[in-house]
Amino acid sequence: MASQRTLNALLREIRACTVCAPFLPLGPRPVLQAGHGARILLASQAPGIKVHESGVPFDDASGRRLRQWLGIGETDFYDPGKVAIVPIGFCYPGRAAHGSGDAPPRPECAPLWRRRVLDQLPQIELTVLIGQYALAWHLPEARRLGVTQAVQQWQRWWPHTLVLPHPSGRNNGWLKHNPWFEAELLPTLRQRVAQLL
Repeated sequence: MASQRTLNALLREIRACTVCAPFLPLGPRPVLQAGHGARILLASQAPGIKVHESGVPFDDASGRRLRQWLGIGETDFYDPGKVAIVPIGFCYPGRAAHGSGDAPPRPECAPLWRRRVLDQLPQIELTVLIGQYALAWHLPEARRLGVTQAVQQWQRWWPHTLVLPHPSGRNNGWLKHNPWFEAELLPTLRQRVAQLL
């Protein structure tokens, strides 16, 4: 039976993890948030450099946009008893070798920890998948769709699961070309979040 005590012990174990240390340019600093009573799970990619420095999930411009999309303030967002924030990789992976942005989440992380954390979150009623790595892990059957098509087909998994593009400024062009996202999807998402909180 899942309990807060068991979850707290697991979180301490995760925060002490050094499995990927040789591959992490800034060293390990697992960043996640989880509480036994959380009803919303945010499954994201991996912390960026600002989050690595602060140790606070989504403590950046992406987080501000994500909270606006969800229609919640910082108090609810950072309450682990309401919102669990469990990325695919818990540590900042460094910059991508080619192109812009960060490297993918380390491949060791999810197989080692993810199922164990999710097993301790029995109250989750809405899982929000942010980006391609969360999509691939949680909805492997939809992986080939890609994020854009999965977001367009959001009603397939609603009301238990929702795919979002990453709230990064890099996706401003995507938002401009997909006005239905803010007009149709976000009001429905905000209503569901408000019900769960």
